Amino acid sequence: MNTLLKTAIVVAFAMLGFAHVSVAQHDKMKDVMEDVFEEMENSNFTLRFFDAITGKPVQDAYVLVEKVGEFKTDSAGRVRFAKQPDGKLRTIFKKDKYITSMFFVDVVAETIFMNRFSVSPIMDISQFRVVLDWDEQPADLDAHFVKKGSYHLSYRNTRVLADGTGQLDRDDLDGYGAETITVNRLDSDAEYTFFIDNYTLQTNPSATPLSRSKAMVRVYGNNRLLKTFEVSPAHSGRIWNVFKVVNGQVVEI
Repeated sequence: MNTLLKTAIVVAFAMLGFAHVSVAQHDKMKDVMEDVFEEMENSNFTLRFFDAITGKPVQDAYVLVEKVGEFKTDSAGRVRFAKQPDGKLRTIFKKDKYITSMFFVDVVAETIFMNRFSVSPIMDISQFRVVLDWDEQPADLDAHFVKKGSYHLSYRNTRVLADGTGQLDRDDLDGYGAETITVNRLDSDAEYTFFIDNYTLQTNPSATPLSRSKAMVRVYGNNRLLKTFEVSPAHSGRIWNVFKVVNGQVVEI
């Protein structure tokens, strides 16, 4: 990549506030710049995997990208491989003490639509977990898990004891996620709702809308990945009602 193009990218990040961000934001934005340079200079795509509870990179995981190859994540939780044509890359993540998960990596306009993925550690068989990932903007998407007539788990109430311990494991305030909620036990006779609030709009009316957030929700139960939901580019409004749990079944709203 020529020096002028590199300079232009660095300046663009600076205009987004790169010089005035938290350490966590700085690290995330540094990763983004590194992946952009790698793609443009060496024609390599990068995938990054993070622990959905701790937010730390997951090292030494096995990653299979169908029809591309098998890879092992490095200390930064990343794998790299040659650029691929537009389409969906079926990708399988495996590591001891983590739930084996399948992802579809979208390649759009010769670049990866979303290359950061939060993966869930294994759980007790009765536990239920929801993981939210999104892009750099908006900075703050909030996950809400509501048991009808009982509790409302969110950043306002991070722990419940009404029907077994549940908690907001991670509250992310600076883009990308993960924002993670774990409940130890679901009541088969109860109804639950999970929704996302674009909290950034509360302080910045011109913030990036949910439709452009690349928000993705993964639902885990019985120690496996049950469902994946992606926000629609046609979505409008501050709230995204994602799914309900009725009679123990996850149902898209």
